[in-house]
Amino acid sequence: MYLRYKQKLIIGITLLVVVCLVISSIFVYYNFFDKEEETVEQEPVDVGEYDLNAISPYTNQGLTLEIYRIRHRGLLDTIMQRGNAWKTKPSFYFITNIDDQEYISKDIWSRKGTTETLFNTWDTIFKENKVQRDADEEQEKSEITISILERTSIGILGLRSQDNEMDSISFTYDYRTGRWDGDDSFNDSDGYGHYLGETFEMWFNVYQVDYDLDGIPYWTEVNILKTDPKKDDSKLDPDGDGIPTTWEWKWGYDPNVYDNHSILDPDKDGLENTEEYLMEKWFANPFSQDIYVEVDNTEGAGLLHPAHVLWEESKQIMIERFAQHGINLYVDDGWPDGPVNGGGELLTHYDRISQDSGMMLQFYRHHFPEERRGIFRYLLICHSAGFCHPSEFNVYDTMAVGNSYERNIKSRGAFTPRTMRMMLASCILHELGHSLGIGPWNVPGNDNISFIESRDAEREYLEKHGNYKSVMNYYYIYDKTIVDYSDGSNGDGDFNDYGFFDLTFFQQNAKVVEDPGFELPGVEEIGLVKAMILQSKMRHIFPL
Repeated sequence: MYLRYKQKLIIGITLLVVVCLVISSIFVYYNFFDKEEETVEQEPVDVGEYDLNAISPYTNQGLTLEIYRIRHRGLLDTIMQRGNAWKTKPSFYFITNIDDQEYISKDIWSRKGTTETLFNTWDTIFKENKVQRDADEEQEKSEITISILERTSIGILGLRSQDNEMDSISFTYDYRTGRWDGDDSFNDSDGYGHYLGETFEMWFNVYQVDYDLDGIPYWTEVNILKTDPKKDDSKLDPDGDGIPTTWEWKWGYDPNVYDNHSILDPDKDGLENTEEYLMEKWFANPFSQDIYVEVDNTEGAGLLHPAHVLWEESKQIMIERFAQHGINLYVDDGWPDGPVNGGGELLTHYDRISQDSGMMLQFYRHHFPEERRGIFRYLLICHSAGFCHPSEFNVYDTMAVGNSYERNIKSRGAFTPRTMRMMLASCILHELGHSLGIGPWNVPGNDNISFIESRDAEREYLEKHGNYKSVMNYYYIYDKTIVDYSDGSNGDGDFNDYGFFDLTFFQQNAKVVEDPGFELPGVEEIGLVKAMILQSKMRHIFPL
């Protein structure tokens, strides 16, 4: 009897254990293996306590216009002409009109009177300006105009001056959404908060006084986003996609819907949205193609050999060439508030730097911040070099270009400060073109110097590649009438560089691995006579 009871007890316990295991297995399966991915969601705010029709119920209503940067576009045309006109920097200022309230930037007021201060530069980058204006309470919209005026000398002796309006834009700001439209609007051709005019280029932003300081208007918070208008939501990420609410709202994304910003690149410039967000303070726009280059300089080698630097005029030439084709080139040659080892460093002098020696790896690893790799390209201005070559893996994100008087005169035929600046820009554009995907493996006229072998070789070369008038073509790289890529409009054999650019190329492992390469020979390698023949064939001796 006892044995039967014991057997039944064991059987009962065994069945209970089995049932528990089955239940546990089902629980584990449904809670861990058959569970859809959860998204982090913010609980919607109960908006019943708020006035859905109100615009600014908690603070005085006002508007702020920030002018981040104004760039004069005229240097390129000026420096392409003979003479010294390029040395004269333009003088200009702006006038804003917000709901018939005018502000003139040149008039600096104080109790002691008004002082006139104009911009006297080609580019006001990092010289920000702010205009703030009061608005009527519950005002729905504001009308804004920004005009840029340039001061020029007039009269026989140039003793008088005249202010001419060169560019002007007008747009309407909506206090409910914090957005504007008109001559500048969301997703327009030149970018939101960016205006590319005939004479000037301008970056700016507009925002209103906001009670919780998150940059999202009250009306938008309670009617669209269902967020708390009394709480700073600028750093919240309700959809868990890594990008905060304020940035997503500004650029047209729904902050409550998950977007994989780590792979989204709507403008196909190689900067995914997560990187565009990180680069926001440096003018990044997720819907406008941006190219970022960090530049370091190198020391000179004595009194007769000054430091090797990127001249401002060379930089402006390159910026303008890309601007003409709707691409923004941003060059960090010493930005304030940049990272440690950012652009503008003065590094060790070497007489010559070769791509095959791997010497650039020293500069790349110790003077090019790791967080910038994959966003910026790296350029070294040195005594003698000329290449775009991988520093790590097979990624073409590293460039070196020589800028010494010997190199400019002997190898480039640049005898004046003007032509030196032009030829430095031309050589950098050439190497930058390689980082944009143009190479001898896909463009036969690129990096091809077969024309120096003989007169017959030159005739054959010109038949095939003579219409490819580009800095990528060695036959024209030192032509002072070009200093540009080709747009493919020169007939048979021409090639549209701008249409072929792949702005993501500098992030990819190239399909071709270069053997120890060829650099355009200079006097040291081929002698003075042959160098002069090469120069004349490359059309940079006569058009000075």
